[in-house]
Amino acid sequence: MRLRSKLAIRCAKMTSTLIKKLNRGSGVTLPGYVARIIDPKILSTMSDMVREKTIVTMGTNGKTTTNSILYHALKAEGKKVIINRTGANMLNGIVSAFVLSTDKKGQLDADYACIEVDEIASVKVLPQLRPDCALLTNISRDQLDRFGEVDITFNTVKGAIESTPKTKLIINCDDILSYALAANGRNPYTTYGISEQIFDDISRSEIRESIFCRSCGKKLEYDFFHYGQLGLYHCPNCGLKRPDPDYTATDITFHDEVYAFTIDGTVIDSTSRTPYNIYNTLSAYAGLRAMNAPTEHFKATIESFDYGNNREDIFTINGARVQLHLAKNPIGFQQKISLVLKDPNPKDVIILINDTYQDGEDVSWLWDVDFQYLADADTKTILTTGTRKHDMGLRLKYEDIPCGSTDDMERSVIDLTTNGTKNLYVIVNYSGLYRTNHLLKALAKSSAADIVKGGN
Repeated sequence: MRLRSKLAIRCAKMTSTLIKKLNRGSGVTLPGYVARIIDPKILSTMSDMVREKTIVTMGTNGKTTTNSILYHALKAEGKKVIINRTGANMLNGIVSAFVLSTDKKGQLDADYACIEVDEIASVKVLPQLRPDCALLTNISRDQLDRFGEVDITFNTVKGAIESTPKTKLIINCDDILSYALAANGRNPYTTYGISEQIFDDISRSEIRESIFCRSCGKKLEYDFFHYGQLGLYHCPNCGLKRPDPDYTATDITFHDEVYAFTIDGTVIDSTSRTPYNIYNTLSAYAGLRAMNAPTEHFKATIESFDYGNNREDIFTINGARVQLHLAKNPIGFQQKISLVLKDPNPKDVIILINDTYQDGEDVSWLWDVDFQYLADADTKTILTTGTRKHDMGLRLKYEDIPCGSTDDMERSVIDLTTNGTKNLYVIVNYSGLYRTNHLLKALAKSSAADIVKGGN
């Protein structure tokens, strides 16, 4: 290793230690910046030290969960794996993941690297990382002020992939945008997809990012939609069609609030409560196979895997069931509304919408979500909160759905878990997720302590 690389690693580690001692954050982004300033080639140096394969995961929805599945599946096979587990998926966060994983001598002891990459950051990351595989979950609208319309994201990812022509792609062929990117490119690729219609009418909604052929421009015809533009499509003009996927999930059933399905002849009783996680699981399996990685323990890994990842959690507070869900774009929010509708019991709902840089300052995407379904969800109380609570309230008003607003999440949760339906859904966008999760954990702990004290 070059002396400059060793110095970059040492300074990055010192930066991380200082940040933590001063309690100024988790120290997973700035160290990467420091390392890059000292050695601009540090990421390439680090990636060359991975013994077997490096896989990156990109896409609008599902990349954090998919990347986590890959990590846990490889760990279950006894492999040593690097992951940017904190979701630090921009260039500095990715560099930090590598340099902070080195030993005292600055050496990396890793068989695999599983790296989540932000789509906009991919044009800088992929040429330096030179991954063996790149997994693409889907391409749809997300954070309009960062990504713009979907064609901008498409072209950005396309440019990133073209910069590493030897990288093998793992593509969701149900998504015409993702499949066209692979089919019209030079990279080798493998596909995955679901041929059964498993998403309900509410999940499917009417949000379509692109339903035109990427080869001839004519409107595609669909046998059915999963959701968004994902489904079984063909072009009546030039003959482009959704291919038979190399890997698929079959025999999909929903029972006791979770899904079971079959992949490659193996029946998996998952812990997933949303159908989209079937896609995440399938894509991870396809990614493992594309890397020729072992999959002996894949079934056991998935059947014990926590899909929540702090983004879907269930708490018991004051005897009430409280569910926390992340929804940060139209497709994701539609899935959460479908989940609410599947619950036949009376319920209360709190929706938190912020507009920080992490969330996207443009919240006009709320008008692309079919909130009218909430009118039939047997909701007794709906409260909006966050910096854009009034925007959320206005959106519901246009659907004639009554709601209130609150500036005190803690008091509202306590009130609804004490005096409400005992069935509370809390739906938040990104910047509110971890603070809300911490709040609900604290309230659940306090509630449990009160029960124990009362029992004594």
